[in-house]
Amino acid sequence: MTDLTDATQSPAAKTTATTEITETTEIIETPETVRSTKTTETAGPAVPGTRPPPPPAHPTTAPAENAGQETAGQETTGQENAGQENAEQEKPDSGSRGGHLSNRFLARAALLTAVLTAAGALLGLVRDQTIAHLYGAGPDTDAFLVAWTVPEVASTLLIEDAMALILVPAFSLALARRATDRPLLDRDPVHALLRTTLPGLLLALSAGAVLLMLAAPWVVAVLAPGLPDTQLAVDCTRLTATCAFSFGIAGYCSAALRAHGSFVPPAMIYVAYNIGIIVTIVVLSDRLGVRAAAAGVAVGGVLMVLVQAPVVWRRLRERRATAEQPREHTPKQPPEPAGEQPADERPAGEQPGGARPLVALGLLAPVIVFALTRQSQVLIERFLAAPLPAGAISHLNYAQKVAQMPMVLSLMLCTVTFPVVARAMAAGETDRARRRVERDLALAGVIVLVGAATVVACAPQIIEILFQRGAFDRADTAATATVMRVYALGLLGHTLVGALVRCYFSAARPLWFPALAMFLGLLLTTAGGALLVGVWGVLGIAAGNALGITLTAVLLLHGVARHSVPVRVRHMTGGLVKLSAAAASATGAGWLCGALIPSPVPAAAVACVVVAAVFLVIARAVQAPEIDSVIRSVTRKFIDVR
Repeated sequence: MTDLTDATQSPAAKTTATTEITETTEIIETPETVRSTKTTETAGPAVPGTRPPPPPAHPTTAPAENAGQETAGQETTGQENAGQENAEQEKPDSGSRGGHLSNRFLARAALLTAVLTAAGALLGLVRDQTIAHLYGAGPDTDAFLVAWTVPEVASTLLIEDAMALILVPAFSLALARRATDRPLLDRDPVHALLRTTLPGLLLALSAGAVLLMLAAPWVVAVLAPGLPDTQLAVDCTRLTATCAFSFGIAGYCSAALRAHGSFVPPAMIYVAYNIGIIVTIVVLSDRLGVRAAAAGVAVGGVLMVLVQAPVVWRRLRERRATAEQPREHTPKQPPEPAGEQPADERPAGEQPGGARPLVALGLLAPVIVFALTRQSQVLIERFLAAPLPAGAISHLNYAQKVAQMPMVLSLMLCTVTFPVVARAMAAGETDRARRRVERDLALAGVIVLVGAATVVACAPQIIEILFQRGAFDRADTAATATVMRVYALGLLGHTLVGALVRCYFSAARPLWFPALAMFLGLLLTTAGGALLVGVWGVLGIAAGNALGITLTAVLLLHGVARHSVPVRVRHMTGGLVKLSAAAASATGAGWLCGALIPSPVPAAAVACVVVAAVFLVIARAVQAPEIDSVIRSVTRKFIDVR
């Protein structure tokens, strides 16, 4: 199932607070430097490469520049209270800062990212409604959806999983070096990272897009060998191939901005993308037919870049202004350690002592293999569905798009906290990383299980409300709703995979275990789908998806403590079992209430309320993790509204 988070995603918003990921043994050389990175200057602009003075006795505050104020946490050097940090407001600065992002900032970032991601998801539904209304669920739509595989794979590889997991740690590490190296413009680590990665990326993306256009007939033959209208699918594939270039640039910008603590523009990309597709369909549909939707993908990809490019440029200009400050204001630098080159004479992207570069080649392979293996689930599904009657691929697609919405929303918090976990792991603060990850997993589980229960309880009503009009008839509604219920069984697995893989790659070191776990899950998806499609048809394909992703989630959960963050696996497993039991009970109650009401809109509304209420009551009764904080938050909001 496609993961469009990163928003977020794809999530899942903020200001100029910069998150840095630094490896203690490579960046922080002395105990004095360690102490200097845990204090922040609030009285004036920081000078990169110098040790900031001691913090004032009474911290002052300064307004943040962007939407949603943020605070940078000042860690205490004594004994920590569990999970608490002293936070102080930090003056905006284009340089890198060493404080932790506060819980308040993370909450606001997650909220704004979730809002924008929800807006993008809703526009995605409008896009799918438009396609269903104009073209139904027939051979034309199947041909377009084969071409739609290109942006689905590109979004996973170039925006969400691979690009983010590689470049967010790389940019964060560059920001950390910026704070410790001398403030020389031509040796700025962030600019050095841009110079060493962006030109090659542009060349590779351009070549990939051209090759994909030329190889479109062979791509269609491999993806859907039994497709009736292959020429239409080839035409659509050539139009969507442009996203191999535009998505890569958009993903690069998103990673850079997230590392800088700016989450709003990356969360807006799917809003712009879907608007581009919808407008193009409306304008060109009469002339191009379903090819207009493929042309919309090309237009939407360009808008993804345009919505982020001005912010990225402004960040680079801010750094240039800081670096060009008069040198007489720069305090004298301490001598370099014996046997090492001065910071301004080292090769760009290299750490002291010849350590590995910012983007290690050894890290690229496992991340890319994981992302491609995960996205291959969609390829397997469409390959198995191609010989089935016309409309099977469309039913799978519409069911997947609706069912994945709870997963997208649940991963928004993990998208925002990914740089925080990465920084904590790089600094050796494993206990802090564990608390953050356990809380994220529990909260994501609550959101996705409530959503999955709602999807299963009132699937026919949801599909009827969203799609049943025009060429999309009642038979399509029944088929899509049944597939969506089966897909929903794997939603928890998809969410856990999306959340846990960030833990594995947060330390910026090559790990093949996630790719291996994903490969084993893909094998089960393929074998299960191939066996069950002969018995259950398209439902067997959806069941294979749920089985495969659940196996991957189990493997990642039980391996995370050994390979990455020391999560309490038994504790988390018990909590997720409790949440799943509450979701199962809520599903039955919601299904019963929805079946008693004939009209789809009231039935869906009542079922949603019943599912949420029953879930919270049962989860509270069995003492599921994080449920008390959810209830307190809901109660507080209700009191505020009153």
